[in-house]
Amino acid sequence: MGAVLKPPRRPATVFMATLLLWFCSHSHAVEKVEYELLESKTRPADHFTQGLYFDGERWLESSGRYGHSWLAEYTDPSSNPVRRKWLAGNRFAEGLAVLEDKLYLLTYRAGEVQIYNRADFTLDKVLRYRGEGWGLTTDGKQLIMSNGSNTLTFRDPQTFEVVRQVTVNGGGQNWSQLNELEYVHGLVWANIWQDSRIIAIDPASGEVLGVVDVEKLQRDSLQGRRHIDAVANGIAWDQARNGLWVTGKFWPNLYLIRPKGLGFEKAH
Repeated sequence: MGAVLKPPRRPATVFMATLLLWFCSHSHAVEKVEYELLESKTRPADHFTQGLYFDGERWLESSGRYGHSWLAEYTDPSSNPVRRKWLAGNRFAEGLAVLEDKLYLLTYRAGEVQIYNRADFTLDKVLRYRGEGWGLTTDGKQLIMSNGSNTLTFRDPQTFEVVRQVTVNGGGQNWSQLNELEYVHGLVWANIWQDSRIIAIDPASGEVLGVVDVEKLQRDSLQGRRHIDAVANGIAWDQARNGLWVTGKFWPNLYLIRPKGLGFEKAH
């Protein structure tokens, strides 16, 4: 048998150059985006906010914890809800998305998305998925889901089957524990669990294009109160005012902010 020819080894200099190029492309600093505070609203401080949505007139919110989970609709966040749907005691409500006439509500560890009719909160059907459910939004065609990792999963709204996934990257950081999501101006905005930063993600590449830090709003809302679960969570787009309503678990306030860039400079 003749000699086996091995492929030539890549010179170490070429390998190191390739590695350096990859590192530089993935470690550039992520832009810190300032914002303007437009308005604040008070609300009850017992909401364990998971999903938040605003259509210009009414608010939809999901609140978590076993034995205390609910889905509610408001005309005024400081008043009693127009309607509220309590979940079974063994279901932990998570992210919420609105697509056409349906509400899609994730559950934390039950592996199911509950689909409701938006008009009256009647349960339409339940679809299954593997793993944990955290945040949920939609680009108008697909549902976009987080599960506490650094991955966004795009799903078919009819079957909840996985269409594609993208790893969130940029700034040389591991963007894990992605939580509540909102789709605005072609970007996915995401809370990070136990972090005051909200990040703007390119849904095509997963690249983080900007960071908005709401730590000051968190301090203002909690007024010195300390609670391990009172973290920033909840993002809702106010299309008419071109801003984001943001809040947190057990926060007694909602804040309307307008980031300075990333599509929010457009007039509406």
